[in-house]
Amino acid sequence: TSECEKYACCPLPPYLEDSGCVIEEDDNGGRPLRDVCFHLLKLYSDRSYELDQLLDPRSVTSDPLDFRLSWHLWEVLRALNYSHLSQQSWGVLNTSYAAQLESEGLWEWAVFVMLHQPDT
Repeated sequence: TSECEKYACCPLPPYLEDSGCVIEEDDNGGRPLRDVCFHLLKLYSDRSYELDQLLDPRSVTSDPLDFRLSWHLWEVLRALNYSHLSQQSWGVLNTSYAAQLESEGLWEWAVFVMLHQPDT
């Protein structure tokens, strides 16, 4: 309420926790930047919670091009019958992680990731 102030800090990603930084709005979409655990709790309480926020690499790491955990987390969520990620977001996630693997010389694993592409 307007009479009370916040009683807890917003749940920042681990790489920002000890920085003393308070981020209310993200530059790219006006959405607040939160920790992946916070997003998982929100998804638990509301099965239709937006998965794009949860799978954003910046909710885990400071490198916005590191899709390792995001891709693996999406595969776990798919196994749990969460399917409300758009085809475009799913494709971006797959191709981004495959490109990351290929740039590290792991092209065999990049092919494995691309086999999960939704549009054959």
